[in-house]
Amino acid sequence: MKEAYPVIDGAESLFFEGNDTGVLLCHGFLGTPQSLREVAEGLADQGYTVSVPRLPGHGTHYKDLASCSFSDWYMQIETAYLQLYSRCREVFVIGQSMGGTLTLDLAAQYPGISGIALINPAMYIPALSHLEQASEPFYIEEGKPDIKDPGAVEITYTQTPLTAYQELLKYMKVVRRKLSGIRCPITCFVSSVDNVVPPENTDYILRKVYSNSVSKYVLENSYHVASMDYDKEQIIDELLSYLETRTSIKHRKKVSP
Repeated sequence: MKEAYPVIDGAESLFFEGNDTGVLLCHGFLGTPQSLREVAEGLADQGYTVSVPRLPGHGTHYKDLASCSFSDWYMQIETAYLQLYSRCREVFVIGQSMGGTLTLDLAAQYPGISGIALINPAMYIPALSHLEQASEPFYIEEGKPDIKDPGAVEITYTQTPLTAYQELLKYMKVVRRKLSGIRCPITCFVSSVDNVVPPENTDYILRKVYSNSVSKYVLENSYHVASMDYDKEQIIDELLSYLETRTSIKHRKKVSP
């Protein structure tokens, strides 16, 4: 799809050149790569090649979302994955919120993915179910991002097209049917208090996948956008441990001066 508005400053896609292990990060619905910047930088600082694509219709103007489908979002992530795969010997994928939905879809399609990590992944959101068959309002007013840290500022929209929410709801339903096809290692981060996606989503996913290696970490001091919240350092540390354990390539880590 063609966007009609320019990208908001700070919302651009991110890419960090590194070693032969690639890490793809997927941001969530209404978010941008900015929400995952600190996680991306934490991984890149240890030498990994990191890509954080901006999803179509995100980080420009909320009106751009009106012409987006979930296929547009998936194709952007698939393209970024294939680009990483073409230059790296192995690729891991990390997704937050709807980025977790995208990550699961990608893992179902590409069994060669070395492992995935999910941060408050979205698989069903009962509070949005009334929008599935709605025809109005055309735009829905948004509140503040669900972040416990008052100092964190996320780039997002103040309104969202109804059709975008309906695409999200359709997509979660599509991906739920694919969970049994996922075999790669999975680690999950779930906030004990999440005012957007019920924490039970994570347990549902772990029950449905057929991965031989699964793990879960509970974040006690963060809300939904955990990558920007008080537990972000814990997330980075655990992700680095996960990557070091799962990678088939032994790298020399960067040493701080």
